[in-house]
Amino acid sequence: MHTFEEITFADLEEETDFIPILSSEDEEKFSSEELPDELPILPLRNTVLFPGVVIPITVGREKSVKLINDANDSNKIIGVVSQKKGKIENPTFDQLNSIGTVAFIIKILKMPDGNTTVIIQGKRRFEIEELTQTDPYFKAKVKSYGSFEPFPDDTKFEALVGSLKDMALHIIKLSPNIPSEAAFAIKNIENPSFLINFVSSNLNAQMIEKQKLLEVLELRERGNILLGHLTKELQMLELKNDIQSKVKTDIDKQQKEFFLHQQLKQIQEELGGNPVEQEIAEIRKRADGKKWNKDVGQAFDKEMDKLERMNPAVAEYGVQMNYLDVLLDLPWNEYTKDSFDVKGAEKVLNDDHHGLEKIKERILEHLAVLKLKGDMKAPIICFVGPPGVGKTSLGKSIARSLGRKYVRMSLGGLRDEAEIRGHRKTYIGALPGRILQNIKKAKSSNPVFVLDEIDKIGLDYHGDPSSALLEVLDPEQNAAFYDNYVELDYDLSKVMFIATANTVGTIQSALRDRMEIINLTGYIVEEKIEIAKNFLVPKQFEENGIKKSQLKLSNKVLERIIEDHTRESGVRKLEQKIAKIIRHTAKKITTKKKYDPKITEKQLEIILGPAMSRDKYQDNSVAGVVTGLAWTAVGGDILFIEVSLSKGKGKLTLTGNLGDVMKESATIALEYLRAHSGQLNIDPNVFDKWNVHVHVPEGATPKDGPSAGITMFTALASAFTQRKVKSGLAMTGEITLRGKVLPVGGIKEKILAAKRAGLTTILLSEENKKDIKEIKPIYLKNLKFHYVKDMIDVIKGALLHEKVRNPVKV
Repeated sequence: MHTFEEITFADLEEETDFIPILSSEDEEKFSSEELPDELPILPLRNTVLFPGVVIPITVGREKSVKLINDANDSNKIIGVVSQKKGKIENPTFDQLNSIGTVAFIIKILKMPDGNTTVIIQGKRRFEIEELTQTDPYFKAKVKSYGSFEPFPDDTKFEALVGSLKDMALHIIKLSPNIPSEAAFAIKNIENPSFLINFVSSNLNAQMIEKQKLLEVLELRERGNILLGHLTKELQMLELKNDIQSKVKTDIDKQQKEFFLHQQLKQIQEELGGNPVEQEIAEIRKRADGKKWNKDVGQAFDKEMDKLERMNPAVAEYGVQMNYLDVLLDLPWNEYTKDSFDVKGAEKVLNDDHHGLEKIKERILEHLAVLKLKGDMKAPIICFVGPPGVGKTSLGKSIARSLGRKYVRMSLGGLRDEAEIRGHRKTYIGALPGRILQNIKKAKSSNPVFVLDEIDKIGLDYHGDPSSALLEVLDPEQNAAFYDNYVELDYDLSKVMFIATANTVGTIQSALRDRMEIINLTGYIVEEKIEIAKNFLVPKQFEENGIKKSQLKLSNKVLERIIEDHTRESGVRKLEQKIAKIIRHTAKKITTKKKYDPKITEKQLEIILGPAMSRDKYQDNSVAGVVTGLAWTAVGGDILFIEVSLSKGKGKLTLTGNLGDVMKESATIALEYLRAHSGQLNIDPNVFDKWNVHVHVPEGATPKDGPSAGITMFTALASAFTQRKVKSGLAMTGEITLRGKVLPVGGIKEKILAAKRAGLTTILLSEENKKDIKEIKPIYLKNLKFHYVKDMIDVIKGALLHEKVRNPVKV
């Protein structure tokens, strides 16, 4: 491609006949010449011809040589168009631009290398209408594209032309590749149009940009676009000159440093050894003891050879040294020996955690199979449950029971995929991903690896970390885990990954499928008391330096702490409250104040503050108020559905920050009640005379889900019939428009919430009976269950025939 720097303006003196400086009159003459209806089309691969400009082109294609020879023997007029993509050897007609330049063949030269060079001059622009011939070369019908226009006669245009001239002269002065004769040629161009075309033709820009300039008809607009390109070119030249001057200074500095390093090396050798060589020898010695496979060994040797060839003074030396350190620190094929004592492992698990039988059973099963088989892929388990039930601490106990190392990685808020897979080592400050960093920290390739809060992984433009975890948590893939920094396969198949989550709803489905989900539910009061006595209190005694004789917490006091000062499924807040009581006692001991070691219920209010207001069951004296059971990420809870009727036209209002699903449940409940009003002795006309308002208290808390369906239906039925709801009753279940009651989840958490609130009877779907059978009897103590199949059964089991006091006449 001919660029502005490559023009040899020396030819101006030798070939003035062939490189004319076009005047305005010449340009007007060219434009007025009659354009042939059909032209032979010559494709140009790497340049664009502008009107008035003379350029040499080398013709190599057989078709092009034939075209040039035929045209030279005829009227010497051809159509020249540039290719859309210069790399294409034999372009089709569709791969040519539609706007080109009519050219006149000035001279044909046979070159010593056998090629043909043709000197052509652009005359005027044309547009291709249709192809008329493909062989032996392209011919096409053409029409004129634009016409000669007088130059704008205003100061702005004169200033634009002057700027173009000055900018071009400045570029010629700065560029070492352009001869000084070029400045002479630019200065002598008087015709603004030819100046713009001449500079555009020799502009150092891509073909697509030159083609755009050719297609711009309006002279002022073309000049402005060209001025922008020249400005960029000038800035690049100034930047190049600036860099070259700095590089010269840097080279001088590097040469000086090289000689100083050579002298330092000689001095060090005379004093007793080169520290760099000693460091490399130490690395090789460390590598001799590694158990890596053949591929890793070969990769290490290759990287080691690269390090030895490097100058220790360059920055890459430190990067290479860090990479080799990571390879050496990773525990390739190094494993701790598993403890196969199943009874001993069971004791460890029981000593550390109360209950959690399913999890303990799963770990002991794995250990038993490992003992029989000798080797197996580690399971990938996910503990799901509310906060504070012991999900994370279970990982430590499992590691202790198996005799393995323990590492934990928190995934909460993780947004960058590189945190899992690492960065490429070419980046400054690059590190392996946190998976391999933790393996390196464990110094074992089979630790118990806890991935904490896997349901709280983020997602943004840096990538999707949960997708990166798919490889880590797939037993079929993680035997060859690829980290971007290490760039070698690492075997994670022996690692026991344990993920923890509060809910599975936010975990990516593909990731969820790879894990064995084990649900951990909350604790009842009796279990919390046992956990406090056996685990929390002794732990806090030790952490706060208190002896057993200095403080006594009875079961009754612990129960009051649980009932009045905590509201949780787990025991985290309970531990905090116990710690506060112990610190209060520690203060009295250190200040030598008299105190009673036995904490009483009255003292709790002084130490912990007033008791919490709790959601307790309210009586059944008001119609339209029913107690429902809900599941949340922190455990079960109770909620009240309140229905109020007022004179109106049957409008339904829903309040309480309800989600779409919950709103739909209310609509279904009201429509079913309207459709089956006869079965409940309700006048069908009342639905058009009374407005219905359904409210769920605690409006600041968002609520959603289908499980409040039967509660809403019962509340509506109670409001329209003014019948009392059975005392001590709570319910949960989804409803359909056909009147069916469907099962819901989170049954154990909801049962615990009912017990905490003092409820005695729970109404559930018939299909939830199987969930009740899986729950230990201790959780079901003092509770009655009523199972229903359809919504009419709900009314029979939930409403009394007795009406409330002072009933509204509906």
